[in-house]
Formats: sequence, C-alpha cells, structure tokens
Amino acid sequence: MTDELTPEIPDADEQPIKQRKNGLYPGVSDELAENMKGGWADTELRDLRPIEQAPHAARRRAALSARFPGERLVIPAGNLKTRSNDTEYSFRASTEYVYLTGDQTDDSVLVLEPAKDEAGSGNGNGHTATLYRLPRSNRENGEFWLNGMGELWVGRRHSLAESEALLGVPCKDVRELADALKEATGPVRVVRGHDAGIEAALTDKVTAERDEELRVYLSEARAVKDDFEIGELQKAVDSTVRGFEDVVKVLDKAEATSERYIEGTFFLRARVEGNDVGYGSICAAGPHACTLHWVRNDGQVRSGDLLLLDAGVETTTLYTADVTRTLPINGRYTDLQRKIYDAVHEAQEAGIAAVKPGAAFRDFHDAAQRVLATKLVEWGLVEGPADRVLELGLQRRWTLHGTGHMLGLDVHDCAAARTEAYVNGTLEPGMVLTVEPGLYFQADDLTVPEEYRGIGVRIEDDILVTDDGNRNLSAALPRRSDEVEAWMAGLLKK
Repeated sequence: MTDELTPEIPDADEQPIKQRKNGLYPGVSDELAENMKGGWADTELRDLRPIEQAPHAARRRAALSARFPGERLVIPAGNLKTRSNDTEYSFRASTEYVYLTGDQTDDSVLVLEPAKDEAGSGNGNGHTATLYRLPRSNRENGEFWLNGMGELWVGRRHSLAESEALLGVPCKDVRELADALKEATGPVRVVRGHDAGIEAALTDKVTAERDEELRVYLSEARAVKDDFEIGELQKAVDSTVRGFEDVVKVLDKAEATSERYIEGTFFLRARVEGNDVGYGSICAAGPHACTLHWVRNDGQVRSGDLLLLDAGVETTTLYTADVTRTLPINGRYTDLQRKIYDAVHEAQEAGIAAVKPGAAFRDFHDAAQRVLATKLVEWGLVEGPADRVLELGLQRRWTLHGTGHMLGLDVHDCAAARTEAYVNGTLEPGMVLTVEPGLYFQADDLTVPEEYRGIGVRIEDDILVTDDGNRNLSAALPRRSDEVEAWMAGLLKK
C-alpha cells in the first residue's frame, strides 16, 4: 500500500503546498505543483437523473418535517473510522441518513431548517432540506493528488451540482456547516453517535432527551416499508438464496479447510451482487451451532454434523436479508437430527401462520414457543404440561432467544422504537420481520441425553405482512427436512 506525499490539505484556503512541507514527506517542487494544476479534461457529469430512492426519501423527509415543526433537524451520515494506523474500515452511512436521502457518502450531513415566514423568522410551513457534503477534490491547492483522501488516492467524489441532480436536494460544502450550526438559533435536534464534530458544534443547543425523540421517531418510521424497500429486501433475499446454494456446492472444500471457507464463499456472492453482508455471517458447524452468534468461523466442518448458516446479503442500497438454514454437511440428517429439525420446522410453521395484519407482534413468538415446549415435554426433557413450561419459561434453557425481529436497512431494524410501538405493538401490512425459532442443546448440558449434546438447529425466513396475511420472501430456499435433502442432492451433483 502506497504512502501519501504530504500532510492532509483540508481546504482551498490553506497555504500553498510548497509552504506546508514539514520534512516528514518528500518535497514537491514549484514546477511540479504548477504542472499538476492544469492539463486536466472537464469530467463534470451532466444530464444525470435522480436515483430511484429520491422520491421515497422526499416523502420521508416531509413526514419528518411534519413531526417536528419549527425545529432544525441534523442527521449526519458519519465519518470514516480508523481500523489501524492510517487505514480505515469500509464506510457504512448511518441508517437514518440513508433512509432520508438515499445517499451513502461519508462526512455528509442532512439539515432540515425551518422554512422562514414573511417576517424572516423560522416559523413558516415545513422545512428546507440541504445536504452538506464534501465537494470534489481541489486542484488549485493540490488536494486531489497530495491528500490521502484526495481524488487520485480514493476515487472521484461527485461535485455538489452532480449530487443535487442525483439526490434532488440542494447541496453545500460541509466544511461550512459546523460554523453555521454554532450560530444557529432556535430549537435543534441531532441524531447522535455518528459525527463528533457536528455534535460538538451543537453542544449548547441540544439535549439528550430531545435528540432521543428524533432517533426514536426515525426508528419507528421505518417499521412499515414502501414498495421500493420491499423490492430491495426481495433482491437481498434472492441473492442470499444464491449464496446458500454456493455454500452447498463447496461443502467438500469446507471440510478440507474450515468454517471460513463457507464464510468466504457466501461473502463472494454478497460482494458481487450487493454491497456487503448485512451482518457477520454465522457459519457454525457441529457444536458451534449452539452458540447463537458464532462469527469466529474457525472451526472444523465434519461429515455427519450439522451446519447452521445464518447469513444475509446487503444490497447496494443497504437493505439486508437475514436467513438461516441448518444443513446436514453430508447431505442426510440422522434420525435424531431430523427429529430436532422437524420440531423446529413445525414451530416455525406455527410462527409464520401467526403473522398477519392486526395480530400482536408477540403472537408469532408465542405460537412457536408453544410448539417447542410441547416437543420438549414429549421428549421427556422437561416436566409438563406445556402450559406449565411456558408459564415458568423452562423451555428457554434450549430455545434461548426471541423468535424474530424487524428487518430493513438494519438487520435488527427499528431497534430504537418504543416498546409499545414494537414488541407490544400490532402488525401492519408492509412490515417485514424474521421468524426464526431454534433448539440448542449445549455440548456440556448434562440435563439432556448425551446424543442430543452439541446439536443446534435454527430455521429463519423473512416474512412480509400483507393485507390478507403474509408472504415468505425467502420461500425459494427449502425448509422441510426432506426438501432440504433433495435440494442439496441436486446441487452436489452439479
């Protein structure tokens, strides 16, 4: 990896490059600096059309404006984060910013400023939206080739005019924003946790309580998806299905290496067809399947064991799938594996059937847990009846987690929503959630027969609430044990 030539050049008002040399970097002659200023073609992009999200983002901003009239609202995309020394993690814009703009550019900030009335005060109707962004790298001061974040180092940024055309929002230089916010008057709210510099500029103007109200509103607003979002989630799921097929085809290679071969195989599909994986892939073979978030993925893959694969592709617009299948590594379940798998499948079927408009959010969890509690009683692992088990929560030793969550721009979407609006809320058409019951018999659990120990099974699908029930977005991936075996047999022959 190459090194930068000079210290960072923050803006065009800094001193010329030749006066900024500090002895730490190779020098730049006057002749070279002058030469680099000119001789470049005009690359401004014209006749750009708005991105597909633009009208949807505009409607979301209008709803936000109506919720907080007369208040300045500040929503940052976030900044790059250092991975080590002078390398950064791949940037992922804040969910709130993406939801309201469709943009994914680091260091950007959306500001909704109260519209002014005839007297010039901020008491008019609605808000004026402005996107504050970095313009293209400056060529006069050499930023484009000498700054480590300049155009020749990390790629071309859109100009402000290009950004306006793509996003449908007026754009200004973000380097002007901190000072403007310091001078701002009237009530202000900011989405915290993404841009420390912006928060510092607002220190004496905001309160944690008011800012939390903004974050909660934006979380709850994402609960019901529009047609664009549902389409993106279906794309994510479809790519995820192909990623699962990819994994099955290379299980023999995974056996020769480790779980990381599975992780890498799925990641390739995610990067080719989307932006990334939506979360750390869980590629849990054998007893690792009993660890709910096993993301080390460094264990052995053995014939005769199960593979619990919990993974999701994130689209280029940042909507993610979240799907789990528990697969027999050699293509055939043992009798005991099948018994446990079929019980989880039955529980999932009961949970999915409970997903419908007007149902309580908790209904699908309760339905799935009842099936699993009944099975545990039937198998003699806990004293019944099932009602007693459920009342005391005894099944949770082996079921461990809730049966699902909202899905969208975040794998655990709407996480900041109020309890009464989410967990204690009611399902509506357009909501997308996971249904994912599981049974996990830990390798050191002496309360179950030895043959159960080290078996973990989870089945997870992404379910859209429709006007008359639900639709399984991930239905293309087999779920019944016999269908899973037939599906795997067909892929392993190819």
